[in-house]
Amino acid sequence: MNVTESTIGRWISIIHRNRQNYLTKRLEAYRIGSGQHIFLMVLSCHDGISQEQLSEHIRLDKATTAKAIKRLENEGYVRREVDPRDKRAYKVFLTDKGVEVIPVIQEAIRDWEQMVTHNISADEVEILMDILAKMARNACEIKDKNTNMN
Repeated sequence: MNVTESTIGRWISIIHRNRQNYLTKRLEAYRIGSGQHIFLMVLSCHDGISQEQLSEHIRLDKATTAKAIKRLENEGYVRREVDPRDKRAYKVFLTDKGVEVIPVIQEAIRDWEQMVTHNISADEVEILMDILAKMARNACEIKDKNTNMN
């Protein structure tokens, strides 16, 4: 098999890049950059979690999370507070501006998913979601095993 023709990674990468481009354009007026919307979406469900918990939830490294949170803080979407139980840690909260932009992000995500699945049946989408969730769990397990081996 020619690796450039058909691999799982290739198709996922194409979908991911196009999704990021779409969301970046849709959220451009709000000055929310590529990949930052996910932090706001997690905070919409888990407001006040620590920056470390946010990294773990999204499964990104702490440096990437810190950079994204700093930018979102500069734009007025989040605020950080020192954790009273651990003075070295920060808890992250949505501001009023952050709360107000959540429906805009949700709509952009919903629109993307409708467009990208427009000719796929609801049953097929459900099966796809199940398969992708299993693959994501497998990928995380592989990463965790490799991390623990070092």
